[in-house]
Amino acid sequence: MAFGSSAAGKHRGSSRLSRKTAGYAGIAALAATGVVGSLAGPAFAADKSPSVEDTGALNTIVVADELAGDVEAQAHSQQRAAEAAAAKAQAEADAKQRAAEAKAQAEAQAKAEREAAERAAREEERKRLNTFVSPLASSSISTQYHAGGGMWSSGSHTGIDFRAASGTQVFAVGLGTVVEAGYGGAYGINVVIKHNDGTYTQYGHLSSLNVSVGQQVVPGQKIGLSGSTGNSSGPHLHFEARTGADYGSDINPVTYLRSHGVTI
Repeated sequence: MAFGSSAAGKHRGSSRLSRKTAGYAGIAALAATGVVGSLAGPAFAADKSPSVEDTGALNTIVVADELAGDVEAQAHSQQRAAEAAAAKAQAEADAKQRAAEAKAQAEAQAKAEREAAERAAREEERKRLNTFVSPLASSSISTQYHAGGGMWSSGSHTGIDFRAASGTQVFAVGLGTVVEAGYGGAYGINVVIKHNDGTYTQYGHLSSLNVSVGQQVVPGQKIGLSGSTGNSSGPHLHFEARTGADYGSDINPVTYLRSHGVTI
């Protein structure tokens, strides 16, 4: 008896449901390309009331749309993350650049301050070395320059005498080189210093020496102790200023010291 089944080896044709489902699946696949825009209108116009199989196809389209939306959202999120990372890297680079510039500026300022301090120190030292001082820390003149009397072979005093007890410290009045240190006849133990401006100063009647010939001395440096050696009537310091190293080239010691800023 025949039951209407197809003969063995034959395939049944696709049912309407399966064909329509496949059609909607194809529409879903074409949705992203825009083709569905030109095809979907007539197809959906023919079936105004979606059937069960139509609903499945629509679900497929919705899922496809949702996937496309997820992909787009993920792309936007990745782009925002990349932009944020780039902005952070740029901010860090800018911060490093500013820190490097600030460090360089601080180092330059510190260097300038050091150089200024060094220049000031050198200038201070230059001034100190070019400054003249009194040959005694504290004293007064007992015999003036060119005072007359039989005590001096020239008939007059060639220097000035400072009151000073024996053993009082005697100082170089300015920067210079010792050209004589030892016994000097009537001057007793004496020191003669040549200064940088070409003038000379002499310190006579000392009791002891603290310098030697050829030694460099600075203003205020101790060169010996006062006494009463040589042609002397008692402890004191005989001080002379000269234009040359030898006797007879003397100039007024008071004027000389005052011209170098020393008040006596």
